[in-house]
Amino acid sequence: MKKCFLSVAILFMAAISAKAQFSLGAKAGVNFSKISTNNVGESTVAGYQAGLFARFGKSLYLQPELYVASSGGKFDFNNSGGTVTSNGKVTFTSINVPLLLGKGFGGENLNFRIMAGPVYSYLMDKNQNFSDNVSGAYNDFGNYKKSTLGYQVGGGVDIGHITADLRYEGGLTKINESYGQRQNIWALSVGFKFF
Repeated sequence: MKKCFLSVAILFMAAISAKAQFSLGAKAGVNFSKISTNNVGESTVAGYQAGLFARFGKSLYLQPELYVASSGGKFDFNNSGGTVTSNGKVTFTSINVPLLLGKGFGGENLNFRIMAGPVYSYLMDKNQNFSDNVSGAYNDFGNYKKSTLGYQVGGGVDIGHITADLRYEGGLTKINESYGQRQNIWALSVGFKFF
């Protein structure tokens, strides 16, 4: 975790000293996340994200980010007849560090972008609500990893200093090995480039 923060800090400092094709900004937005799980019905929960981003380059660019986000999922546990017997919900608060490579199409005041890259997530807090019969039948269902890796792909637009992104995030690592759980997120954010 400390190495990740140090790497992002070094990138920020290098860009500030170079001042060539560099921008720094803040962003915030909403996301809709779902945790895919073997043999359990799942549905989405709404969350948020807020943090900072830097962008190195113009047409071809590198964009590291650091933001806090909430995500999670809802679950329906069915009996053999397909009837829902109980349900549960889990929400996470995490620090996310994506490192995106992108391509811009446009000029200074209007620029369309596509991007993709890895994202590291560190779980800071977990809030889960499962009934007793779920905890008994699925004894380690809520045993989630603290650190995970994923990927993000998406597109965005810059209008002057305003920037907006729509991204999909998929899990490369399982957040719970026992039940094959992976988190999937759709995120929409709006940001402002300070310079």
